[in-house]
Amino acid sequence: MELMKLSVVVMDSPIIGEIAVRLLKSVGVTARLVENAAEAVAACREKSVDVVFLDWDLPSMGALDFLRGLGGDENRPRIILCVTENDPQQYVLAQAAGADAQLLKPFDKAALLTALQDVGVQSADAPADEPVAINR
Repeated sequence: MELMKLSVVVMDSPIIGEIAVRLLKSVGVTARLVENAAEAVAACREKSVDVVFLDWDLPSMGALDFLRGLGGDENRPRIILCVTENDPQQYVLAQAAGADAQLLKPFDKAALLTALQDVGVQSADAPADEPVAINR
């Protein structure tokens, strides 16, 4: 298994973003917090990003615009949509635009690991305290 190269976190709240980065780092994932969706798109295009934790409620570019702007090539990172409410219609739209999983906020380490398992970058039998390996 190849170790995950990078995850990008883009949230509407810098505090939630920092918490997500800390949780990711605690399970061995290299994480970078970016300020907005445009910066996240740029990071995905210039680096080998494996997973993006994307807030639905972004101030400048919405999550759907981000997903559409990212495109659908084979090197596209996995997208975990971070939401404050479980809205099935919203998630169907996001999935159609390219989201791979949904994570309800606030989240903890266990929920974050489950989301990583849902997108196939963390095996279900891997201990939570070991580095995350990507299964591609």
